[in-house]
Amino acid sequence: MGRWVLHLSVGLGLLAILLTFCYAEVNYCFLARDKTCSECLQAGKDCAYCPDESFDGPRCDLSENIRAHGCSATLRATKSENIVKNRTQINMRLSQSQVSPQLMNMSFLPGEEKVVDVDVFSPLKGPLDLYILMDFSNSMADDLDNLKKMGNKLSQLIGKLSNDATIGFGKFVDKVIEPQTDMRPSKLKTPWPNSDPPFSFQNVIKLTNDVGEFTRELQKEIISGNLDAPEGGFDAILQAAVCGNRIGWRSHSTHLLVFSTESAFHYEADGANVLSGILPRNDERCHLDPEGKYTEDINQDYPSIPTLVRVLGEHNIIPIFAVTNHSFTYYQKLSKYFPIAEVGLLQEDSSNIVQVMETAFESIRSKMSIHAEEKPKAFKAQFLSTKGELAEYGLFNFPPGAIGKLKMRLKAERMIDETPVCQSNQNEKEGLMRVKPSTFNSGFNIEASILCPTCDCEKTPVPNSAKCHGNGDMICGKCKCSPGWLGAFCNCSETISAQDTSRCIGPNMKEPCSGRGECKLCGGCVCSNPDQFEGQYCQYDKTQCPRSGGFLCNDRGSCIMGSCACKKGWEGNACECTNSNQTCLDNKGGVCNGLGECKCGLCKCKETAVEMTSTCEPNFQAQLGVCEGTRDCVQCKAWKTGKKEGCENCPFEIVMVDELKEADKVRDSCSFRDEEDDCTYYYTAEDPTDKAAGILKIQVLKKKDCPAASLLWLLPLLLFLLLLLALLLLCCWKYCACCKTCCQSCLALLPCCRKGRMVGFKEDEYLLRQSLLTSDHLDTPMVRTGPPKGTDVVRWKVTDNVHRGPNHPQALTKPNPKETIQFPLSVRLNRLFSDILSRPESREADQLRKEVAENINDVYKQIPGAQKVQRTAFRMQRNAGKRQDYTIMDTVLSAPRSSYPDIVKLTEKNVQSGSFQNLKVVPGYYTVATDREASGAIEFQEGVESVDVHVPLFVKEEDDDKKQLLVEAVDVPLGIAEIGKRLVNITIIKEHATSVFSFLQPAYTYSRQDGVANIPISREIIEDGRTQVTYRSRDLTAKDKKDYITVEGDLTYAPGETEKTVPVRLLELSEKDGLLEEKQVKQFVMDLSNPRQGAKLGRYPRTTVTIADLPEPSVMAFKKDSQSFSTFDPTYTIPVVRTRNLDSPATVKWRTKKAQRFDLSGILKFGPGETEKNIVIDPKKHPGPIEPENFQLELADPSSNASIGERKITQVNVTEGALPETSPEISHLTQKRAANPKGLPPGGLLLAPGNPEAKATGPRNIHLNWDPPPGNPMGYKVKYWIYGDPEKDAQVLDVKTPQAELTNLYPYCDYEMRVCAYNSIGEGYNTDMIACQTLEDVPGEPGRLAFNVISPTVTQVSWGEPAETNGNITAYEVIYTPIDDNLKPEGAAKKVKIDNPKKRMLLIENLQKSQSYQYKVRAKNSVGWGPFRDASLNLATQPARPLSIPIIPDIPIVDAEAGDEYDGYLMYSNEVMKSPGGSKTPSVSGDEFAMNGKWEQNFLFPGGSGTRNLSSSSSPMSTLSSNYRVGGGGGGGSSSFTTETSTTYMSGAGGSRRLDMIGGGVHTSDVIMRKRSENRGYTEENIRDSIVMGDVSGKFQDMAPSGGFGYTGMQSSSLSQFSYSLPQVSRSRTQSSDVNEALYSLDRVLQDARLSPGVPDTPSRLVFSALGPTALKVSWQEPLCEKSILGYCVLYQLINGGDAKRINVTNPAENSVIIQDLLPNQSYLFKVKAQSQEGWGQEREGVITIESAVDPSSPLCPMPGSPFTLSTPSAPGPLIFTALSPDSLQLTWEKPRKPLGDILGYVVTCEQLHGGSDTRSFQVSGDSAETSHTVPNLTENVPYKFKVQARTTQGFGPEREGIITIESQDGGAMSQYNSQSMSMRDVFQMPTEVSTRTNISHTMLDDPYFSEGMMMTTQHSETSGMVTRQITKEVVERGFIGGTTVTKKMFYES
Repeated sequence: MGRWVLHLSVGLGLLAILLTFCYAEVNYCFLARDKTCSECLQAGKDCAYCPDESFDGPRCDLSENIRAHGCSATLRATKSENIVKNRTQINMRLSQSQVSPQLMNMSFLPGEEKVVDVDVFSPLKGPLDLYILMDFSNSMADDLDNLKKMGNKLSQLIGKLSNDATIGFGKFVDKVIEPQTDMRPSKLKTPWPNSDPPFSFQNVIKLTNDVGEFTRELQKEIISGNLDAPEGGFDAILQAAVCGNRIGWRSHSTHLLVFSTESAFHYEADGANVLSGILPRNDERCHLDPEGKYTEDINQDYPSIPTLVRVLGEHNIIPIFAVTNHSFTYYQKLSKYFPIAEVGLLQEDSSNIVQVMETAFESIRSKMSIHAEEKPKAFKAQFLSTKGELAEYGLFNFPPGAIGKLKMRLKAERMIDETPVCQSNQNEKEGLMRVKPSTFNSGFNIEASILCPTCDCEKTPVPNSAKCHGNGDMICGKCKCSPGWLGAFCNCSETISAQDTSRCIGPNMKEPCSGRGECKLCGGCVCSNPDQFEGQYCQYDKTQCPRSGGFLCNDRGSCIMGSCACKKGWEGNACECTNSNQTCLDNKGGVCNGLGECKCGLCKCKETAVEMTSTCEPNFQAQLGVCEGTRDCVQCKAWKTGKKEGCENCPFEIVMVDELKEADKVRDSCSFRDEEDDCTYYYTAEDPTDKAAGILKIQVLKKKDCPAASLLWLLPLLLFLLLLLALLLLCCWKYCACCKTCCQSCLALLPCCRKGRMVGFKEDEYLLRQSLLTSDHLDTPMVRTGPPKGTDVVRWKVTDNVHRGPNHPQALTKPNPKETIQFPLSVRLNRLFSDILSRPESREADQLRKEVAENINDVYKQIPGAQKVQRTAFRMQRNAGKRQDYTIMDTVLSAPRSSYPDIVKLTEKNVQSGSFQNLKVVPGYYTVATDREASGAIEFQEGVESVDVHVPLFVKEEDDDKKQLLVEAVDVPLGIAEIGKRLVNITIIKEHATSVFSFLQPAYTYSRQDGVANIPISREIIEDGRTQVTYRSRDLTAKDKKDYITVEGDLTYAPGETEKTVPVRLLELSEKDGLLEEKQVKQFVMDLSNPRQGAKLGRYPRTTVTIADLPEPSVMAFKKDSQSFSTFDPTYTIPVVRTRNLDSPATVKWRTKKAQRFDLSGILKFGPGETEKNIVIDPKKHPGPIEPENFQLELADPSSNASIGERKITQVNVTEGALPETSPEISHLTQKRAANPKGLPPGGLLLAPGNPEAKATGPRNIHLNWDPPPGNPMGYKVKYWIYGDPEKDAQVLDVKTPQAELTNLYPYCDYEMRVCAYNSIGEGYNTDMIACQTLEDVPGEPGRLAFNVISPTVTQVSWGEPAETNGNITAYEVIYTPIDDNLKPEGAAKKVKIDNPKKRMLLIENLQKSQSYQYKVRAKNSVGWGPFRDASLNLATQPARPLSIPIIPDIPIVDAEAGDEYDGYLMYSNEVMKSPGGSKTPSVSGDEFAMNGKWEQNFLFPGGSGTRNLSSSSSPMSTLSSNYRVGGGGGGGSSSFTTETSTTYMSGAGGSRRLDMIGGGVHTSDVIMRKRSENRGYTEENIRDSIVMGDVSGKFQDMAPSGGFGYTGMQSSSLSQFSYSLPQVSRSRTQSSDVNEALYSLDRVLQDARLSPGVPDTPSRLVFSALGPTALKVSWQEPLCEKSILGYCVLYQLINGGDAKRINVTNPAENSVIIQDLLPNQSYLFKVKAQSQEGWGQEREGVITIESAVDPSSPLCPMPGSPFTLSTPSAPGPLIFTALSPDSLQLTWEKPRKPLGDILGYVVTCEQLHGGSDTRSFQVSGDSAETSHTVPNLTENVPYKFKVQARTTQGFGPEREGIITIESQDGGAMSQYNSQSMSMRDVFQMPTEVSTRTNISHTMLDDPYFSEGMMMTTQHSETSGMVTRQITKEVVERGFIGGTTVTKKMFYES
């Protein structure tokens, strides 16, 4: 009992500390207790200051707290003011928008909040400006023609919308620059036949009220055109908004902008990433020439989405997006970012544009978005409805023509960026803010300011006050000491050693500061834990105030100076009483129903004979209603009959009347029969008007209703005679056999019973809907008629798909008899069922499962090919006669299909015998099934008339929409019954659901403090409409009305509605439960059922809700009361253990006491999951000899989430001599075991079991066995967990034998295990960790299918790897089949098998035009094929606009018209690079779009998915091809670059010496760069590998001896750079061998690119996906590595400094992590690297920022619901190298487009690529647009790496990197003369953070044939994102002759 009380007190104390801490955090006044009077009043509106000189409490606190401490008078801040300067009432007769009031002056105290009423008015037909902005690309030609014909309709529309309307027109296409526009001169003039030149935006018709003029001007317009699909509409929208005067917007009108297009949009960064390096941001200014054309389209980037939202809001413009189906979803998502916007669906030719505009305007006119503009930083504004409900984003629905009323809540912040608001800048705490609806020009102006009160007493200090002993000034009751004086009253000198601790000892105290603090100079106590202790002597404990319900001060006040200071509205010693009577109000609003008194928030009711509710209302519900509750009293008082006890205490008035009131006018009407006279009496009950008369007013009808006189006295006699007759008949039946025979004979003679017993099915047919099925079986009742004596066994069978005729295609397909299938078996065991058997993890179920498997397997092993049974489960079947309490065993046997008859016979034989080997079963019941038929038997026991047949339904995905099963009663092998109704039909209809209902998650966790658990229920709309679903909660461990309030009901979803939330009220913990030491986890479930209107239940029809209480504090204590050591021990190790709440870190301090040689202290830090730490003391480190001694260790000051247990102090005894037996050292256990005959360690704990072995027995099973330890263990605990998971999350299995079977595991998964034995003392020691991997299983479905439609007959299909590979994927199979509109096959299916699992992409050619195909993909591993993932697509239905989707090389290509063999038409593309002739919009199966990535805003950092295909040949003509592809990021689109280099070497016949010198060789080098840009998610990319080949001279037989074949290959990436040179060879070698050697060496160059074998390369790419304003998903691609990847490491930190955080990914299959709790608008540096057995590879880096709107009062907190985007800081612009001499060059770069801050300068570093010299750094100042720097003293033929980094006010930004080599080559191989050739080439310079690859060669060549002329060329080109500068100086002979041809080609495609 004492121990329990101790635990209880510790728990209450810790809970009180937590509550005190929570309260202290919010008391901002108390935090200012040591500050001045003015600073106190400025801390918050409720703060008060005590100026009393004698006051010794905290001077600054809440007013009520200061008074509780004894302050007589307090200083409070003056009140703020509200002054309305202009309030003109709204005039509804004016046709213009209005707001009231118009001007107001408001002042606020810090933290004060005020609410203002605002009225708004929008007229029915106010002024309207309608501007139509139309896409003029060529595909919109028919749309323009239709708009020209709609003059009358437009006129009628604007007349209908407004009496004062204007209309204007603008057009747009896109930026006139590559690759968006064809820049050939002819196409710039006429891009399409009969079209205008391309342009970005042009204002064609200014807003006008002349519709006729508008129509005439519109007729003059003709279409234009461009190349890519996304258009530059954002440029047009911004210009139309900011060029107000040019467009014609009016100030008092509603502004509508109709944006019409069929394409997606470009937005910010597309100009930089997609076009030719357009770096400047859009300046948001008007740039229209006199013709109305946009002039800065090629000089500025597109605007961003947040920019458009802001600019349109500033100019009060509402967008209406009228778009076609091709891009509808894009604009639907875009519209959500605008406060008010509409999206309308256009027909393909825009013939319905007028209807779209009308519908959109009708929807818009009632919407209103209200916001506060130019708000000072110190204020926060919110808008509420008149009911006080918060309007998200300020959205309201006010009908036009009516006054809308709302409230604005304006709050003054106390702090701005952690600075008190009164110390902030003046413009941050006062200013003029404007409140207006986004569609209005008029608004409500507020002059808001912050009041910063000051104290007058600070102005009149008392110098050298006597109260301050003349050593200080008295200011506002507080001494401010002069220099050299200390203390509250300046009475202590600093020069005097004031160590007298007596000043710190209070009355009746023994220790200074009560032992809870430190006594400082001059006698002041500093409490060791000021959050817990307070007072002059630390004598008050904040956790020791009175409690109520276990809570300190009832959680309604704070503990101050030993007593409770209650919050407003509470009183009492423990704040247990509320001052409010709200809890005493009855249903009518009265207090305690007039029958009681409200005390302490509870009704004290008068005593009555009727049970009362908590509000003193009659609780008739507890007595089954009013009538039952009043029956006895009425009968007693009105008729003097019935129960007479307590009649005088009836608490209501009874009146006898002649006529009763009608039932609807009273509370209840009652009638009862009086047993004494058998008459019925009637009365009514109603609430009394005078409570003194009673709780009810009863009116009784004077006249009873009595029956006429009758022979009622005969009834008892008749009943007696009937009973006597029944007894006689029963005796005759029981003992007279002749009577029984006679009766049966007589029954048989009856016509209805002529056949005796009959059995048969109860029903003829069942009709089922598949969506409503909750089981794969149907319990079909069979009935028995006739005499129920005896037993009948009926055999039955069921056949699937009987509706299919004999000629049905499926019926004609016969199954393979040798195919191994699963046979579900069911028998009834001869043992009763218990609930524990339904839990598979229970020990009883596991033991029975093993017994079943052992016996069943022995029986069926005689079946050829039969395997062991699996998936054994146990259940109970209802309606099974007298056997329904027995256990049904279900299991699955795998065997050949042809063995079905043998299995049935064998099963029936063993069931009849009553056993399967040693497994006892009940005869008469079994079921054997296949995938298409089943048979079995059921038993009618004696007296049983109905039994259910458990019929399998064979539900499969490939079932027909309507299928039938036929169930047949076959015969009666045991019994005399005959079969009556033999057949029953079961029809299953597979309807297509209109909606799918599901919970979003299978489980939720809520805290009781939340008060309400909001459970969302989602609806997936398939066919829109109105629908319903039922929900209901149900108890598990949580109980209704104790832990929560149960809910049930129906949810009705309106059309378009996709989600609703069900609130469940959570109840506070009761006092009893709150004090329990071991709390049970509280859970309840919520179920969905009964979906209506064609809906069905989805993935999660049930969710489990866990109610989480506050976590209990950890308890830390010494492991033992005493520790013993020897003087010979090198260290003293004292263990400290931690229990409870191990999920969070905790700390505790320790110190030594009473030690002679040392005084030590320290901190122990426990990490999550850690349960034990050691204090280690090294005695040799301290002075003096090591001698026997005794000292103590003490624990103190635990962290806030921890406490100290019983063993707070441990005694340490150091003795002379050897280590005693009581030593806890585990290392000596073996010695003690030898001396211990039982083999037990000290303390009786068991040793670890020996020789543990684990073996996988299946994909989901592991068998574990071990040797038992000595000591008679009672059982064993097996802990097992997935490799990589923390051991604390392990599952525990309790077994009694030295073996265990782990089941329900994941396939092909690594598990770790430990085993320990236990006895009565406790658990023993664990074994070492045992590892085991489960076996493989078939893979799951592949990921979603995605399509790139190349042309009407060519498509590219790709898919993702299965989420559950369950092994190593070895192959994929693709099947595509032509189908009709009903998804039925129309032709033969074709299969493609792909043996390379890395190729998850297939190009299918020669498909049939306008034909729908079904595509199915499945994966294979070593176990077999997994299920299919399928999707359907008709190429003809895809939009006709090209989207520039390139064909990725190195993918399988198949021909749809080729043969049916795999190898007959499967080939791989390595050199094929097709230009898409008619690319289409991607079509994706599933609910989200994916195209080589995810449909999110992704940033792809330098790197990419590299695919490389190398080939070489020994023939005279060899081809080397190297293909690289960089994968895109954003779903619908990305930037990709493909570089293909082909080098062909051909040898030719030699000739004369001169001809041999300059002829006979051909060298062709093609460099191709392709780039695609689609309509979404443009990202910054990099070329992962780039190869630069030097010119290779032809091979000539008569070369100089030093001549030969020269090749230089260079590669650049963030991981490795290399330089190889092929050696020159002698002339005697053949041409073929030379070429082959060159090709082989080149292959080696490509293969040996990494630093060293086995070390991973850099991860191929880094992808960021924003999940929220503070959450980020980081993904990467597996790097190249010759050895297996072991894992990854992710490092990240703020770019401007801070702690680096590390995440280790131990599973190499995982290539992404999710990082939470990032700071918004802060740049982070991420690094990812991979690890193999050889070590860590190099890092892939990326810098990213999540930009979002933040709370002005807390810049590190994002605004809820605000949009967020990703951005990345820019590195300096592309590096450009200019060669000045062979040993120096000039380096030039551009200013970063988006630096981290203001640029202070740059840092340039230069180092040799392969080492060998120190790194040189250069500081370059300036921040101009272009910066240059000259680097001297370079060495020829040595590659250098340059880095340029901007130095900004926020730190250093990302680096721009470049690699350069100055090569000097001797050309003597061709001639004895020399000439000069110096060239510099810069390859693949993108305006993003990519590596710069530069090759500078300096060649000397002196030859008379080449000396006749000199040519110098300097070229700088910037095109399609590539910057190339080439400087060439070469001497060329005009008489050049020969067959050597050098061809270089570079081209670009969009």
